[in-house]
Amino acid sequence: MSDTPSPLELLRFARRVVAQQAAASLAQIDGWIATEERREAERLRGEEARPEPPKWVVEQGLNRDNVVAVHQGRCWDAGKRRRPVTRDQAVEALRQQVPACTHCRPDTALGILE
Repeated sequence: MSDTPSPLELLRFARRVVAQQAAASLAQIDGWIATEERREAERLRGEEARPEPPKWVVEQGLNRDNVVAVHQGRCWDAGKRRRPVTRDQAVEALRQQVPACTHCRPDTALGILE
């Protein structure tokens, strides 16, 4: 009797090894998929829970008493120092010569044309 395994035994052993590696790889990929599905569900819940932006905002100066510009609520150029205002407050600010944003044109949206 020889201690060396037969070619058939080696092939069966190789098949078991490959099957185990494939199962481990599939389990890892399934874990990645589950993680991404959880992230996507959390992102969607976050979007649903996010409050609507205000319709109108005013951009304030450094001293907070100075109003620099009037913007629509979703304007990308509103700056960090902004606060929400009502439609009437936005109209009043425009009437007091506060500049309208040149990008979102709140004066046009409010129907105030000079």
